[in-house]
Amino acid sequence: QLQLVESGGGLVQPGGSLRLSCAASGGTLRYAAIGWFRQVPGKEREGISCISSSGGDTKYTDSVKDRFTISRDNAKNTVYLQMNSLKPGDTAIYYCAVVPQVQAMCVLRPLASWGQGTQVTVSS
Repeated sequence: QLQLVESGGGLVQPGGSLRLSCAASGGTLRYAAIGWFRQVPGKEREGISCISSSGGDTKYTDSVKDRFTISRDNAKNTVYLQMNSLKPGDTAIYYCAVVPQVQAMCVLRPLASWGQGTQVTVSS
């Protein structure tokens, strides 16, 4: 069964950068569209970005557009989220998950169960 593990979180100052990784085990990511989500305690989980299986389609929520970049390396069975110009409002636990793909386009809605996530804290 495909399992996804998030890593790369940490403490960073405002304006800094982090790269999150979503690594797969128990199967291949090659044919799966993947999304990144985040959650702040007490708030609903928010979908922030997704990428189609080929990498040809990517989507971003408005709050991260032009700051975050999603990419994938199918040879390494990993999807990345490069986060630049981080703000305190980006502080959250970040999760990746398989998402639907319709006509080669990803849909920012989770399909599978969640991993443990990785904590991102943006603070001076």
